[in-house]
Amino acid sequence: MEIYLVGGAVRDQLLKLPVQERDWVVVGATPQEMLDLGYKPVGKDFPVFLHPESGEEYALARTERKSGHGYKGFQVQASPEVTLEEDLLRRDLTINAMALDDEGQLIDPYGGEEDLRNGLLRHVSTAFVEDPVRILRVARFAARFCRWGFHLAHGTLALMRTMVRDGEVDYLVPERVWAELAKALQTDRPAQFFKVLHSCGALAVLFPELEPLFDTTDAAHGVTETDALRRFDRAAELDALEARFALLGWILASIRGAEAAAADLSALCARTKVPNEYRDLAVLVARHGADLDACLEKSPDAIMALLEACDALRRPERFAQALQVCRVARNDAWPQEDYLLRCLAVAAAVNAAGLVAQGLKGPEVGQALQALRVDAIAQVTKP
Repeated sequence: MEIYLVGGAVRDQLLKLPVQERDWVVVGATPQEMLDLGYKPVGKDFPVFLHPESGEEYALARTERKSGHGYKGFQVQASPEVTLEEDLLRRDLTINAMALDDEGQLIDPYGGEEDLRNGLLRHVSTAFVEDPVRILRVARFAARFCRWGFHLAHGTLALMRTMVRDGEVDYLVPERVWAELAKALQTDRPAQFFKVLHSCGALAVLFPELEPLFDTTDAAHGVTETDALRRFDRAAELDALEARFALLGWILASIRGAEAAAADLSALCARTKVPNEYRDLAVLVARHGADLDACLEKSPDAIMALLEACDALRRPERFAQALQVCRVARNDAWPQEDYLLRCLAVAAAVNAAGLVAQGLKGPEVGQALQALRVDAIAQVTKP
């Protein structure tokens, strides 16, 4: 039995990046031998075990053969006869197809170390086309490593286009699409994720609502990205992932208009099964971002109506997030954020208890409360 550290942990170690998690491949072992050593089985489709102490994943070396469509259409063979090189051959990119033995020696049969030095995202073999998830993964790696100048190999892009043409992307399940997008949002160049998907044709299949982020009218230079897409890289300035996603709301609204953008995002979120809190914030920004930006020209009545439209009194934390998104989208001094937060604070400080004590009832309470809140907002000094 031989055990090797594989995949992303080896890649990140060579890049001198923090290693988030470690995966291991076991060569020359059977499932029963793993059980006898105290490993706990967790794999359903192929033998994967958890180490009895560290809890890290140890997978038996395996090969795969395409047997159907999509990323689950494989027949897996895991046996003691499968070599490390055969196991690495089934992986997506050369930079993810390296291993370290127990003495720290690098095993690199497919040139991953050289591709790391050259900043190249290159497929290991033509078996790349058998798993459509790899399109999403490559786009995510492009977003993660873009800051260091990594680029996609022409041959790999050609294979991705073939996968789209052959309909493999149609078999991706929404949960996996969202999972990869969520990971891309954690990078500091998230726009690159969409650029790669667009370049291979997958964006029109997976996120057709985002096609307006690309301008195809420049016949001399081909497809070009819009300023709105470049603006999406500013999402990295936002801490919360739901706020990063919500930046799409502002960007789409700047191209499509508020209501069209809100409808597009709602459709995207429903199809891709985006969590509700992400959807709600993005739709709020799409629908009301322009009004929030124009708040300094609005009357106290209009400000109060805007706070109500954003459900700010009931959801002040989400409203504050929406303002953060708008500030980052503008990418300059944005005094509207402080002003609107002060307006919300004074409006929220007005309550109905005193009005009831004065003998007001029913609709009278609501009308008086509204008037007092508008008066309070009128006292807030505009920058």
